[in-house]
Amino acid sequence: MRIQSDDDEKKYNFYGWEKADIKDSKGLTPREYYDILLGIWCEETCAPRLRKDWSKDNPTLGQCSITAFLMQDIYGGRVYGILRSGGNYHCFNVIDDCIFDLTSEQFGDEKLDYSDCTEQFREIHFAKEEKKNRYEYLKAQLSSHCKCS
Repeated sequence: MRIQSDDDEKKYNFYGWEKADIKDSKGLTPREYYDILLGIWCEETCAPRLRKDWSKDNPTLGQCSITAFLMQDIYGGRVYGILRSGGNYHCFNVIDDCIFDLTSEQFGDEKLDYSDCTEQFREIHFAKEEKKNRYEYLKAQLSSHCKCS
């Protein structure tokens, strides 16, 4: 969620928002995609194991891999993952020198370590049919919303 500052400049809470100035072919930055995705992320796009905890108060919960691979479609770069307890990876994007994690807010005040992370590949993540379906749904919703992917 974004916070308004005194000078009316938008500020965000997702990791890397300050340097997320890369632009896609339409001129949109990750911050602008974050604003759009806030209206698209939903219980249906949330990872099934987390759906019971998903809410509009925590819209980024369970959205990491599908969002990171969608941003990779738009900007290129690589997707990396932070190994979490339980063996799951929390995914984020690295494009050139720009590291951003549109879904980091789901962890509240927890500080994630973005160093020395493992590259993630869609072929492995999308081997799970439900994850591929969630990704396709998110991609279609984004496309119909902004005609940008």
